[in-house]
Amino acid sequence: MSIHAQLSPEAQARLAAQRRNSTISSVVISILVIVIIGLVLGVFLLPNLIKETPTIVTYQANEVKETEPEPEKVKNVVQRKPSSPSSSMVKVIAASTTATISIPVPDVVVTSESVDFGDGEDFGGGWGDGNGFGKGGGATFFNQSVNAERIAYVIDYSGSMNGEKDRLMRNELSKSVGGLKAGTEFQMIFFAGPAWVAGSVATAKGGTGLVKGDGKKEYEWTGKGAHDWQPVGKRQEVEWLDMSAKQMKESLKTIEESKLVWGTDWSNPLEMAFEMDPAPQIIFFMTDGSTGGDMMKLTDDLASKARNKGIMVNCVALMEPKAEEPMFNLANKTGGVFTIVEKGGKIREVKRLEKQKKKK
Repeated sequence: MSIHAQLSPEAQARLAAQRRNSTISSVVISILVIVIIGLVLGVFLLPNLIKETPTIVTYQANEVKETEPEPEKVKNVVQRKPSSPSSSMVKVIAASTTATISIPVPDVVVTSESVDFGDGEDFGGGWGDGNGFGKGGGATFFNQSVNAERIAYVIDYSGSMNGEKDRLMRNELSKSVGGLKAGTEFQMIFFAGPAWVAGSVATAKGGTGLVKGDGKKEYEWTGKGAHDWQPVGKRQEVEWLDMSAKQMKESLKTIEESKLVWGTDWSNPLEMAFEMDPAPQIIFFMTDGSTGGDMMKLTDDLASKARNKGIMVNCVALMEPKAEEPMFNLANKTGGVFTIVEKGGKIREVKRLEKQKKKK
């Protein structure tokens, strides 16, 4: 017989209340735990759920208006020693326009640097190595276009240049030198019977000549007729000039004021250019006449010296068809170009020497 204890109604009511309170407490605690867990997860996960939309910025370049193309020019780009081209072919220029005969006036007094040359001293900052336009650049001469850092002009200032040829030469040389960029190394060597650095004063009469250079240095020359000229002692040394606003003004004045001198001899001025240190990359060689003697042998020798130093010689015959064959030879064997400037400034294309000779 088992004995079962019976709870009183009051005890049963209290027990039920305790159970109800325990259930409510458990539910509340569970809800709080879930909320806390949710908050903790939100702290770590919410940043990853929020994505920022990147701002897309677009640019549209200004529309470039098409311009009329300029006449094509023959270009020489100097990077290494030129390879020998075909013996029957030479790079030439093609043009049928007439050059202007206007002469710049370089002796105008300028009291301040032109803003066209930049700000600051000379051409201003930003034109040197590494910034702006860099060092060196291009040049043109009778439509021959080159890219080089060292350019030498070997220009005929003989008495036979008088008249239209003289005006064409000074105008084109002024335009070419005036177009050089800041930092370009350049020099001008003028010649007739004697040869001299531009800016020196040269005279010649009969078989004697004299060049007065800087520092009152004098260089004597002797000649046998108009063509066979030699220095008495050493020739004048040629130093490079760096283009600047001041140097441009002085050079343009020199081009305008230098006087024509008697005689014509090609070898001395070209050899003076070959001896420059460092050697030129490009030589613009212009003359209006022949030099007498065996000009083909002379240009063979000159071309050999130029090739040994990696020098290109661009030749311009100014109204002188007799000089066509040797000047073609010199340009051809150095990788240069050759042009003939006719009366009125028209530049005639010469593609093959043989064809030109047949036309005569």
